[in-house]
Amino acid sequence: MSHTSNDTITWSMMLRKLPSIAKAIPRVVRGMKVANVKDPTQTCGLGWSFEQATLRNPDGPALLQGEVTLSYSEVNQWANRIAHHLIGQGIGKGDVVAVFIENRPELLVTILAVAKVGAISALLNTSQTRDTLVHSVNLVAPAAIIVGEELVPAYLAVRDRVSIKAERTWFVADQDTSRQPGIAPEGFINLMTVSLDGASDNPASSQQVFFDDPCFYIYTSGTTGLPKAGVFKHGRWMRSSASFGMIALDMRADDVVYCTLPLYHATGLCVCWGSAVSGASGFAIRRKFSASQFWNDVRKYRATTIGYVGELCRYLVDQPPSADDNRHDVKKMIGNGLRPGAWNEFKTRFAVNHICELYAASDGNIGFTNILNFDNTIGFSLMRWELVAYDHDSGAPIRDAKGLMRKVAKGEQGLLLAKIDDKAPLDGYTDPQKTARVVLHDVFEQGDRYFNTGDLLRNIGFGHAQFVDRLGDTYRWKGENVSTTEVENILLQHPHISEAVAYGVEIHNTNGRAGMAAITPAESLATLDFSELLAFARQQMPAYAVPLFLRVKVKMETTGTFKYQKTRLKDEAFDPGKTGDDPIYAWLPGTQTYVQVTEQLLSDIHGGKYRY
Repeated sequence: MSHTSNDTITWSMMLRKLPSIAKAIPRVVRGMKVANVKDPTQTCGLGWSFEQATLRNPDGPALLQGEVTLSYSEVNQWANRIAHHLIGQGIGKGDVVAVFIENRPELLVTILAVAKVGAISALLNTSQTRDTLVHSVNLVAPAAIIVGEELVPAYLAVRDRVSIKAERTWFVADQDTSRQPGIAPEGFINLMTVSLDGASDNPASSQQVFFDDPCFYIYTSGTTGLPKAGVFKHGRWMRSSASFGMIALDMRADDVVYCTLPLYHATGLCVCWGSAVSGASGFAIRRKFSASQFWNDVRKYRATTIGYVGELCRYLVDQPPSADDNRHDVKKMIGNGLRPGAWNEFKTRFAVNHICELYAASDGNIGFTNILNFDNTIGFSLMRWELVAYDHDSGAPIRDAKGLMRKVAKGEQGLLLAKIDDKAPLDGYTDPQKTARVVLHDVFEQGDRYFNTGDLLRNIGFGHAQFVDRLGDTYRWKGENVSTTEVENILLQHPHISEAVAYGVEIHNTNGRAGMAAITPAESLATLDFSELLAFARQQMPAYAVPLFLRVKVKMETTGTFKYQKTRLKDEAFDPGKTGDDPIYAWLPGTQTYVQVTEQLLSDIHGGKYRY
């Protein structure tokens, strides 16, 4: 990334922003008050904030999808009926309810109901299957699970490996269940039918939720391979919903947020929905992102705000230009991962005034937001943060002779550390050992504690930063974090593979890193059937994790140089000119096998002939 000097923020740029800063100050002060709940006896959180929004805008649209529009009071009453039923079934404060439903109103109504009870929603990633799904469920020991009809086959495949009672296994039909609850298959209880006659007033339990109570478990890819469950507390819901909804976006009742991001991730759920709830605004969702339908949907729902990740913006820019590109009501967009290369093109072509790029880790304690609408930046953070020098091979921060870390100069890239204190507590993971691994002690002085984000940033002035890359054993592709260890473990289950090293590589003009794996055949190259290997990978792992490239190595370098080897493998990527005797294979979009990469194919891939 060569965007250094030209993205530096100068005094004159700051001065030009003064009028808009002055206008925003009252809103920022109000937002800060809502965001920072300090009193442990003050009711707060998702259920409470939704009830407040309902009082402010009872008849305004709360959830929109397809032809379904539900008002704030309709959603609130629906969630209340479910909440009363859950309470009647013995679900109480602190109990975990696993939720396994794709993007649709029922998912959000269910999560809202669970929050009102004071229970915790474990937001299962809907693309997970088999071992990964079993691990994710068992990790949080849920008292119950709510499964959407569309995911019943995936759940049935693992049902006997998770210990959830049949009477606590609820079903939600794949239709507009606010009008027609549908029929549950054998072994499931239809949640919408059994809660139909429940009381529709706010349950007393939603008044008993406080800032330190967990609201969701959001799964992040663990570096050890299997997902970790990050704890997202109600106090953090208040912070993110007010920071983004009030302070950054100034959401109002006549705004509508359009979101096609998966709602089991924090960007979709907490940033986009949180912003909508904060403004008592509409929230329009789609089951799965569609580049060709995106702007039609935006016009249909009269959206004023869109949620994004960088990849989504790139897919939209790749669509053929249309006269309607700037015919819409969108003034602002919020999300993360928009690369400097695509930033300006997106802003001008689609005439969006404010790109509110943010940076936050669902398992961390820091957030940055581009409130002042500068270009090519994740904005600034009110938390204490530092960028430190790190070892390029291990990714570990470097300590000096005194054992302390060294801050990098302005404009240089460094590893982002966030200070852990009362103002920025670290909620961490459900597993305390995993939390301990990301906490650094005695960083700049004895006794201080910092969260190691594992991300590289650059300071571009006036407290603003730019995202550079991820470190370590995770890379991002299609807006998802891919764990290299998980990919390696699955490949090693294949009978013809004896060793596997997975890593992310860059393809020109794509966001994030594409998956690549170096594999050693158990016998010889001839024993590998590439179409069978691809089918195996696609069956065993989520689509975004399937390696797009394979490098066949007769012998892996010893583990002593393992880290160094990964760095070199990443550098050589899928260029047959650099990989010596190791043949390279690619899975081209729309095909069912891996084909060998030649110089010609390499230049076709780099030239953008294939759409990844």
